[in-house]
Amino acid sequence: MHASAARRRLRTAGIAIALLLAVSAGVLGVWRPWTPLPSAAPAVAAADGDGSAASVVAPAPLSLPDHPRVLVFGDSWTYGSAATDPTLGYAYVLGGLIDGETIVDGVRGSGYLKPGLDGPAFGERITLLDPALAPNLIIIQGSINDRAQGAAGYREAVTAAWDALAAKYPEASIVVLGPAPHELPVGAATARIDTDLSELAAARGWWYISPIALNWITDQNYLAVIDVDFGHKHPSTEGHRYLAEKLAAALDELRGAPVTEAGGSETTPDE
Repeated sequence: MHASAARRRLRTAGIAIALLLAVSAGVLGVWRPWTPLPSAAPAVAAADGDGSAASVVAPAPLSLPDHPRVLVFGDSWTYGSAATDPTLGYAYVLGGLIDGETIVDGVRGSGYLKPGLDGPAFGERITLLDPALAPNLIIIQGSINDRAQGAAGYREAVTAAWDALAAKYPEASIVVLGPAPHELPVGAATARIDTDLSELAAARGWWYISPIALNWITDQNYLAVIDVDFGHKHPSTEGHRYLAEKLAAALDELRGAPVTEAGGSETTPDE
């Protein structure tokens, strides 16, 4: 096995955290406007949180046209809070990095359970989206805003929101971008949200990108990414660009990601 191939597998595993969990048989597979990709791999049994079996589907590599139209949906980070102008937020910058167009729908303070400052919670916001947007890709981001809402009803709210999103845009690929830490160390409630979203995405065969698992924000770069003063612990303008670059690189990884099938071997592009 070539070292480059091994490194590529390790990077992809980090991006696609928790799509397929380790099971008792030992099967391990590759695994979240400002103004589902079907899987070719079979389902396998994975351990659910209560020890019961849950159906998990390995996602196929992300397929996008040369100039994709991307809906980025999320909270204040998607809105562009703390950038010198919201249009310098990561969701806007992403468009140029992937040679595509981004449609940005970010509402400050919003989550799956929590209404935002400028709009309702995620589920209701999704019902208000224009069905004619016709995105090639949807990135649904966050949210740390549900930290104080507790676990009760959370997974149900996420499931209902994602059902509505997939039904409204059945031709779009969907990638879930998990919450990024606004402070370190990562709080227990934020970690729980990250775990819940990763497991729910895995059950659908959707790619999940975890900024927490991938260490996008660390003690070493925290103050370079997060504006702790004026920005109230949101990314600075430079921090937004950094996050856009990390997200663009992660999406590029997913476009060439190998897929592991239950009981099978990992397929990789030719060297």
